[in-house]
Amino acid sequence: MLYWLTALSDGGDFFNLFRYITFRAGGAFMTALFFGFIFGPPLINVLRRKQGKGQPIRSDGPEGHFEKAGTPTMGGLLIVGALATSTLLWARLDNPFVWMVLFVTLSFAAIGFADDYAKVSKQNTAGVSGKLRILLGIIIAGIAGYWAAMYHPEDLSNQLALPVFKDVLINLGVLFIPFAIIVIVGSANAVNLTDGLDGLAIMPAMIAAGTFGIIAYAVGRTDFTQYLDVHYVPQTGEILIFCAGLIGGGLGFLWYNAPPAAVFMGDTGSLALGGALGAIAVATKHEIVLAIVGGLFVVEALSVIIQVAYFKRTGKRVFLMAPIHHHYEKKGWAEPQIVIRFWIISLILAMIGLATLKVR
Repeated sequence: MLYWLTALSDGGDFFNLFRYITFRAGGAFMTALFFGFIFGPPLINVLRRKQGKGQPIRSDGPEGHFEKAGTPTMGGLLIVGALATSTLLWARLDNPFVWMVLFVTLSFAAIGFADDYAKVSKQNTAGVSGKLRILLGIIIAGIAGYWAAMYHPEDLSNQLALPVFKDVLINLGVLFIPFAIIVIVGSANAVNLTDGLDGLAIMPAMIAAGTFGIIAYAVGRTDFTQYLDVHYVPQTGEILIFCAGLIGGGLGFLWYNAPPAAVFMGDTGSLALGGALGAIAVATKHEIVLAIVGGLFVVEALSVIIQVAYFKRTGKRVFLMAPIHHHYEKKGWAEPQIVIRFWIISLILAMIGLATLKVR
């Protein structure tokens, strides 16, 4: 919205700064960060008062988690509120990709909110039916995939771009939308599965957002795409502002989610963040790179799939408990040790993902 102030510029004054994506990204980051600091305490107080017993704790979970009983959930409202406010304030509102990513984020946040509400109101871990959640996610992701395909350049529409092999495009045709659904829904649920320890999901999500903010800015500029030899996707540069807002809002939330957490993000936050990352990957034509940058989320999801499949087949378990962060808890690792090591892994994977921009 503040981009409209450029109409007051004569080309060499303060208002001209609002033309620059990097300036507005900085503004979005600070706006989201202060939003978190200002509204965090009152939101947590409201959630604590309304929820009473807080988020239900799994009876079969690690023993240390019973100490967290009474901690309120739905803290994702703080992240989503900061993110949406900063994006609407600083991004260009005539940009279709900004609205596409916001649509996915807010829609998945709504699914997560309904799930969290069902859990705290009934005081059990069941929540909304898994089938209903998946169905709604498929519908939202399908709309987003079609939305992205409409605004991609003609030579990239319905195409799958590969990292490293940059001249290769795979024409998915009508399969592009199902592919986009897999990316977005898979990303949303993978982040959701990762959110099991204080601070575990939010930092890797911020690292991935920072990485994809750089990618979005790069692929949205003809000079950068020529130098990096990647596909040019017009208008995606504005997604950097969204990513900056996500990082600022994430840091504001982490202030209260650091161990011992005063609030959990819940499905409200984890589904929203995962859906957002998937939507950004689809918009920027870097879906495969998301599997690298978000490799931690992929491993967490795979650990659950492997555990369930192997148990059904043999009656035995591969891991002491899934997702895999619980496996390490069962092995005796301290929670901060797991969280910080997983953060380090996420940062390494992000560097590898960025390196694919130039490698050929």
